[in-house]
Amino acid sequence: MVLPMSRATRLVPELPLLRRGRRPQVADAGNEEELAVPAHFRCPISLELMKDPVTAPTGITYDRESVEGWLARGRGTCPVTGGPVRLTDLVPNHATRRMIQDWCVANQAERVPTPKVPVAEADAAEVLAAVSAAARRGNAAACGLLAARARAIGKESDRNRRCLAAAGAARQLSSAFQSLAGEPVEGTSAAVLGALRKILAALTVFFPLDDEARRCIASPASLKTLVSVLSHGDLAARASAAIVLRELASSADRHTVDIISRTPGLCSALVGLVRNPVSPQATKAALVTAYYLVSGSDRAAARFAELGAVPVVAELLVDADKGTSEKALAVLDSVLCADAGLESARAHALVVPVLVKKIFRVSDMATEFAVSALWRLCRAADAGAGACCAEALRVGAFQKLLLLLQVGCGGVTKDRASELLKLLNGFRGSVECIETVDFKGLKRPF
Repeated sequence: MVLPMSRATRLVPELPLLRRGRRPQVADAGNEEELAVPAHFRCPISLELMKDPVTAPTGITYDRESVEGWLARGRGTCPVTGGPVRLTDLVPNHATRRMIQDWCVANQAERVPTPKVPVAEADAAEVLAAVSAAARRGNAAACGLLAARARAIGKESDRNRRCLAAAGAARQLSSAFQSLAGEPVEGTSAAVLGALRKILAALTVFFPLDDEARRCIASPASLKTLVSVLSHGDLAARASAAIVLRELASSADRHTVDIISRTPGLCSALVGLVRNPVSPQATKAALVTAYYLVSGSDRAAARFAELGAVPVVAELLVDADKGTSEKALAVLDSVLCADAGLESARAHALVVPVLVKKIFRVSDMATEFAVSALWRLCRAADAGAGACCAEALRVGAFQKLLLLLQVGCGGVTKDRASELLKLLNGFRGSVECIETVDFKGLKRPF
């Protein structure tokens, strides 16, 4: 049942309260007192003070964020009157906004800032068309400025971002990147390099990539340029390139992923980004990309192992946070599918202890990857596997695996934990256990 405005207001038992003295420049904490917000300044949906009042064709004023959220959920009517309302029908109510601002100042409440006008669909399309036109003309400077403008508009509000995305922002920016790509970064003019950096930064705002955008980024010229940016770009550009690659790899088909993995220098650039991190976000993006490249591809797994991925990931895991640990363990488990990965892991003193340490200490997902990686190291009937079994037993794997089966795990993890226990049981009685938390007593290879 739709309630009239007055009745809906009467059903609210208490008016929302602000506190006096909340303006940033007022430091007198003892001057605070509760302040009732006038009913006509409150949004009928959120019942809170309106920051960006807009009026629907039905004559009811709402806070923009609340009513746009209402319409985004598939409702096409006015919440108060039930009349039809479209997003394009909303008109800024400047008079009410100024009254609210004056009221805030008069009552020493924090002043509501003047909102920025949302981008119109026609304006969004115009900006994006200008980006593509500048790229086709080879005007790198103009293309970079327009891409930065699109990014700034998209960052202003989620509504702007959705509007630009619906207008094809990812597709247009990817096409512009492809048009300017091709030459190594170290030999590229400053204008082109700046444009590429701004396009990549803008792209990260408008995910997901559609099919056409993925084709543009996965083109040989674009991938070649991405490798150069990952290897030689500034810190911000390298982070943006890693994030774009992550989005591409995580949404592409297996054939496209194989093309990406075969791009000269790309695997090396990803390992380098993990070895010499530029930001936590870039490190995680590089790990996710690496996982998609090596998962299901022994050739890619062997390539990452040859590039030193195993010791790099093992060192990263020692003090990694939850998100990084899960991603790093996933990469390590996949790299161990290759013989070169197993050989590298067995030669590194940290791998087995760090895998045992991560069981139970991070998350269920991390435990599954750690158990799987440990199982790959220990299952072969050779001297290397035997040494891994003895080391795993020494750092407490037997007790952790028993506990894992007791508290419950299923599927492949349960089978591998049970098999590991059988393998480790043959070494019990001849190996002294140590505490793994601080890796005491380990001989590290550096």
